[in-house]
Amino acid sequence: MDVSRRKKWVAWVAAVTIFVVLMLVTPAIPQNEEYHDFADQRRLFLGIPNTLNVISNIPFFFVGVVGLVLCHYKNYFRLNSQGELWSWTLFFAGVTAVAFGSSYYHLKPNDATLVWDRLPMTIAFTSVMAIFIIERVDDRAGTKSLAPLVIAGALSIMFFDDLRPYAVIQFVPCIAIPVMAIVIPPMYTHSSYWLWAAGFYLLAKVEEAADKPIYKWTHQIVSGHTLKHLAAAMVPVFLALMLAKRTVEPERVSLFQRWKVKLVAVRETRFNKDRNTVDYNYIAVSTTPEP
Repeated sequence: MDVSRRKKWVAWVAAVTIFVVLMLVTPAIPQNEEYHDFADQRRLFLGIPNTLNVISNIPFFFVGVVGLVLCHYKNYFRLNSQGELWSWTLFFAGVTAVAFGSSYYHLKPNDATLVWDRLPMTIAFTSVMAIFIIERVDDRAGTKSLAPLVIAGALSIMFFDDLRPYAVIQFVPCIAIPVMAIVIPPMYTHSSYWLWAAGFYLLAKVEEAADKPIYKWTHQIVSGHTLKHLAAAMVPVFLALMLAKRTVEPERVSLFQRWKVKLVAVRETRFNKDRNTVDYNYIAVSTTPEP
């Protein structure tokens, strides 16, 4: 076994070990029934219960379908490997399915319908992790990880009496993806779009947590959960824009390194400007005739 393959096996074993240890040392997290008690439960038109929480899922459908079409239409996104194509296809399929699964859940929020809300999101999360492994680590390893990641994500939502597996699947990418986007040199340009996507996802989680306060602050016009759907739909929007604009990166330099170079350049510019100002003042003073 060569060194690179050994490192990959070590990484997978370490990840599984950490997960098992966390499951052993942390208490179970049961699904709180109050989760289904959303702030905005109005029937605004056509007798649709929880109207705004239902129809605010429509953007996922349009973004997902457009992404799916562009993945396969004359290779518009210029995907360079079969693994990339499969992963992005699954991602946009998951986004499209969110429109149906989340709408179905919000028509009648309960534990049974919650499965169909979380399953498409989990497919999207895990596909993105495979994409990052393909683009930032190794194409072959990322392609092989796609199916196990998606299966693990699907299994995680079956634990209604314990949310820890689902929490790992949902929140590990939220931490790992921005860090990898910043630290690991990218294969493609426009890598900063990953950070915009992560920012909108973070905003969505804040709005979800502030569902009832936002509903109160807006004088019962819109709830935090409705805004959460709209912010979350911006994630695939930015990723689709990234795919449309990016090209192969000729010099694989991480965002962190680029930021360091820019910071040094800004400091040097300021230093030179300050030095020129001092020199000018010195010349002005030295040439001023004495009274």
